[in-house]
Amino acid sequence: MGKGGNQGEGAAEREVPMPTFSWEEIQKHNLRTDRWLVIDRKVYNITKWSTQHPGGQRVIGHYAGEDATDAFRAFHPDLKFVGKFLKPLLIGELAPEEPSQDHGKNSKIIEDFRALKKTAEDMNLFKTNHVFFLLLLAHIIALESIAWFTVFYFGNGWIPTLITAFVLATSQAQAGWLQHDYGHLSVYRKPKWNHLVHKFVIGHLKGASANWWNHRHFQHHAKPNIFHKDPDVNMLHVFVLGEWQPIEYGKKKLKYLPYNHQHEYFFLSECSGPPILAPWQRLSWAVGRVHLFLESHWFVWVTQMNHIVMEIDQEAYRDWFSSQLTATCNVEQSFFNDWFSGHLNFQIEHHLFPTMPRHNLHKIAPLVKSLCAKHGIEYQEKPLLRALLDIIRSLRKSGKLWLDAYLHK
Repeated sequence: MGKGGNQGEGAAEREVPMPTFSWEEIQKHNLRTDRWLVIDRKVYNITKWSTQHPGGQRVIGHYAGEDATDAFRAFHPDLKFVGKFLKPLLIGELAPEEPSQDHGKNSKIIEDFRALKKTAEDMNLFKTNHVFFLLLLAHIIALESIAWFTVFYFGNGWIPTLITAFVLATSQAQAGWLQHDYGHLSVYRKPKWNHLVHKFVIGHLKGASANWWNHRHFQHHAKPNIFHKDPDVNMLHVFVLGEWQPIEYGKKKLKYLPYNHQHEYFFLSECSGPPILAPWQRLSWAVGRVHLFLESHWFVWVTQMNHIVMEIDQEAYRDWFSSQLTATCNVEQSFFNDWFSGHLNFQIEHHLFPTMPRHNLHKIAPLVKSLCAKHGIEYQEKPLLRALLDIIRSLRKSGKLWLDAYLHK
């Protein structure tokens, strides 16, 4: 009995070989109703799980049929915790003769980037300085208090109103950068605390939805500047971006707006409102309108100076490092630039390491530059004013491409 029992136990423990798959087979499963992806050479069927994915089904679906190893590691600081959700989805592994990467991606760049991330971990660059974020929150609350104190103490004249609107725009812009930090899980070690504070900051200080932000923003990070995958380049026919889209619109004779003038109407913002209001209503309307006008321009110019000027195209299936460098650029470091942009002047490093606390991004930047130089990848960094002007230059260039294609192709 004892001997037979041991034999049965040994047979039960004997591992059954996992099925193996080729990239050709895996790449067939990239449909909305049939999704596979690869992480560390393991093949997972995420078709049903994608609808339950906390980051939304679109962001995980964008990697269907591909290797998602670096994206998976970039978005999940607690790999041990999320690993338990992968186990039930495992269906096999890559065949031994298959490369670890799909679509001929550069394995040397991938290897070097992973070594760079390990170096960043060894340098404790993913460790948060909590005093830094506490001071950020404190200065936002101070600005909000100053704004409303100005109204109540100095009255509702136009000068106090404009001062209040300017201070509120500043506090709201800074609150926007702060919610961005918590949304990326870059402050606390445990994701649940980041989620909790993120909901407070974006919900109570900004009046927006944390879930809405997560579902949109993580898609942008997963596939930056890729049409049909990055929602930030879906301009709803108001603008045409990059080189491919304006030419396609031109060839198809699509003219929802005069795109050759898009660099001019980029400046426009709706400023209309009810002309006759009671005094306090006028004050509320004026403060709200001016503060929203200032804040929206602040947000748009800062976020677009790093992306809209870069390559915007269809899916090219690049490795994580190359895809982020193609779609992002930096603005020179200074105390003002760091504060003004919420450290998004280090957009390259932020995209490569989205869970790294922003106060450490400048420390990894020299190593990123070195890796770019090693592999002949352009690392773009420019002064703030030039970065802002490049937005207009980029829109003008795309508009000209559209007009030429519209008239002659």
